[in-house]
Amino acid sequence: MPRKKETLSEFLTAKRAAIRPEDAGLNDAGPRRVPGLRREEVAVLSGVSVDWYIRLEQGRRVTPSESVLAAIARTLRLDDAEKQYLFNLARPSLRSGPSHSLEVENVAVRPGIRKMIAGFDNQAAFLLGPRMEVLAGNELAWALLEDFPARESNDRNLLRWIITEPKARDLYLDWETIASEMVGVLQLEASARPKDPAIASLVGELAAASKEFTAWWAQPHPQGRTSGTKRFAHPVVGPVTINWEAFTVPDDDTQTLFIYSAADTASQQALKLLGAWRATEETDTRDPSKEIPKPSESTQEDSPERIN
Repeated sequence: MPRKKETLSEFLTAKRAAIRPEDAGLNDAGPRRVPGLRREEVAVLSGVSVDWYIRLEQGRRVTPSESVLAAIARTLRLDDAEKQYLFNLARPSLRSGPSHSLEVENVAVRPGIRKMIAGFDNQAAFLLGPRMEVLAGNELAWALLEDFPARESNDRNLLRWIITEPKARDLYLDWETIASEMVGVLQLEASARPKDPAIASLVGELAAASKEFTAWWAQPHPQGRTSGTKRFAHPVVGPVTINWEAFTVPDDDTQTLFIYSAADTASQQALKLLGAWRATEETDTRDPSKEIPKPSESTQEDSPERIN
């Protein structure tokens, strides 16, 4: 992983460059050698000395207060994830929790969470750890995405699967957007756990396997996990569009629950068919008579647990 000094400098420099002077209330029509705000302007707008801000951006030893970092975040118009990223890099003492590695098979998932996930009939639901390791899920999630329980326990990582598996590129209609945003999620997690060997190992593995990952990782773009939309081209049921919501598990903020709901009527029908197909596959995968047909063309035109 990049060193804190380099990462903080790249991040602050990039965010400065993205702010137009006029948007920051600076009526300066004169020529500029670089885009965005100057360091001096960020310092003045944030209420800190120019020398102090320069030292912060260069990654030199400073001890910023929460109020000062909040002021810089406002000046640079950082969203919640970017603000947390800045805090993680600038004030490592605020990072919560140990930075040691936890093996996926040793991560505890409350029985109540597993029961709730299994109880969703028409919604795909699954639980991810901080490194996007798949901890639990329901049968519809495995049918829509990948049968993660069938994979080896050390190969149940959603990001690894998306980056390295060719069929993931075919499944996600907006693969590049999805993959790059998930890299941003890992960047945020890495900033909170800079000494986590599992994250470092995953980053090294994906950097060796994917030029796209290397390029995305080199440009800090931290992402949170809240909600959104995804489009799939599923090999069994065709087009599926889902709306997703993410929830942090109350007693363990390293675990995130994702719930996928159909975004339209055609996608709802496709998910029902997919659930039936998964049930058929589970009972008798060798009997061709038990396969369900793919949705008809007219249907498609209406719309664009077993982990131990």
